[in-house]
Amino acid sequence: MALSSSQIRYLRSLAHDLSPVILLGNKGASDAVTKELGLALSQHELVKVKLSGGDKEERQAQIAVLTEGTQAETIQQIGHVVVLFRRNIDEPKIALPR
Repeated sequence: MALSSSQIRYLRSLAHDLSPVILLGNKGASDAVTKELGLALSQHELVKVKLSGGDKEERQAQIAVLTEGTQAETIQQIGHVVVLFRRNIDEPKIALPR
């Protein structure tokens, strides 16, 4: 599902007050982390993830693994923190603007 710019802006404003739910360690984005992130996205729809240290390319690779493994969309990335969104089809919790 492609999000419009106004929807992304709205989701960024909602994510501002969130604390990171998933914290990646030195091992990075493993299958267990991807599974746990999928559960968190199913429950919350909008999740902050704090990435492990490393250079920019390593962080981008971790984000790619997480988004592909959970079919989530990247809303925002600032430094070591990324905000991911995946719509819960059965019970949507966030009402997106048009």
